Amino acid sequence: MNLEELIEKVAKGEIKLHQVEKYTNDKHLATEVRRKALEKRFNISLKNIGHYSIDPSQAIGKNIENMIGAVQIPMGVAGPLKINGEYAKGEFYIPLATTEGALVASVNRGCSTLTAADGVKTTVIDDKMTRAPLLKCPDARRAREVAQWVEENLEYLQEKAVSKVTRHGKLRGVKPHIVGNNLYLRFEFETGDAMGMNMVTIASEEIMNLIEEKFPDAKYLALSGNLCVDKKPNAMNFINGRGKTVIAEAVIPRKIVEAKLKTTPELIAEVNYRKNLVGSAQAGSYGFNAHFGNIVGAIFLATGQDEAQITEGSHGITLAEVTPEGDLYISITMPSLEIGTVGGGTRVPTQREALSIMGVAGGGNPPGTNAKKFAEIVAGAVLAGELSLLAAIAAKHLAKAHKELGR
Repeated sequence: MNLEELIEKVAKGEIKLHQVEKYTNDKHLATEVRRKALEKRFNISLKNIGHYSIDPSQAIGKNIENMIGAVQIPMGVAGPLKINGEYAKGEFYIPLATTEGALVASVNRGCSTLTAADGVKTTVIDDKMTRAPLLKCPDARRAREVAQWVEENLEYLQEKAVSKVTRHGKLRGVKPHIVGNNLYLRFEFETGDAMGMNMVTIASEEIMNLIEEKFPDAKYLALSGNLCVDKKPNAMNFINGRGKTVIAEAVIPRKIVEAKLKTTPELIAEVNYRKNLVGSAQAGSYGFNAHFGNIVGAIFLATGQDEAQITEGSHGITLAEVTPEGDLYISITMPSLEIGTVGGGTRVPTQREALSIMGVAGGGNPPGTNAKKFAEIVAGAVLAGELSLLAAIAAKHLAKAHKELGR
């Protein structure tokens, strides 16, 4: 059939959206057919969705299904931000994709202040990706026996299961949780420069197959038992961490606080205590912070991270106190920053370019160092955002900034 006939049949539902590729090997054309079919069916124009530089032949089957085009989000850049990290060393510009006016300006102000104070010190505390499959056992005692065997045979499971499906993933630990006759095995993996969710999922299934062979009376029910925990607010990751656990901190001289932020260390510390700590406790929040999610979300969208994991990325604590010298000490602790520089959405050209702005596109040498460098940059940017917002609240400038930049 010709192009118009194909569009007509898709518009009428005679050919399903996911079936279009059966009628053309050209993924560019398949994308156009679906878009034009929607335009025809709903009598609308999708010309902006149809304007993009992403190659459908590279994206379809790896990053997207039923592709009709691309959504555009304005991208700004904040910086330079001086980072004194273990992996990120020097001055960095941070790409932020957002439609929220004033966000980039706020982060930029924080970057300027921190850089003037000789930068941010960043430390990666931990690095692991988790998956927690579920086994139904005859009883709790059997669940304990299975858990003990797994804990004692990590090297065997690495050799016979994990290494069969990945060269980069390494099983480094397991934390069993038993509830009645249910056994949840929270496996911890090293995943190099990949965020690693797909990697550990495939590896965990291989492990579960081996466990079922060893313990036929233990029934493997679910590859994820929800103790991983992925893409949901949760205490598990807030306490134990997932992905990168990273801290960014800085001491800002009083003169710089007063000159650049138009407030004082005392006011920032008090606002942080009463807002971020007491207010968050009263709310039962997992985020004892002002707006981690704003900065994490904008960076995730810019760089091709899994946007649902902004949820865990918004977990964390902001601390602020006045030093004996009268300066401002401020820090942010991010227990669960799930990011990567290879795989997933990082391969999309626009997102890869955004990663390249920070010098973290692709794999590191040695493996894993690029993702850790990226984590330190994200943490530094989050600290900049927290500092700027706390200062704006302390100085009563928040509403003014949104009137000027965010209306």
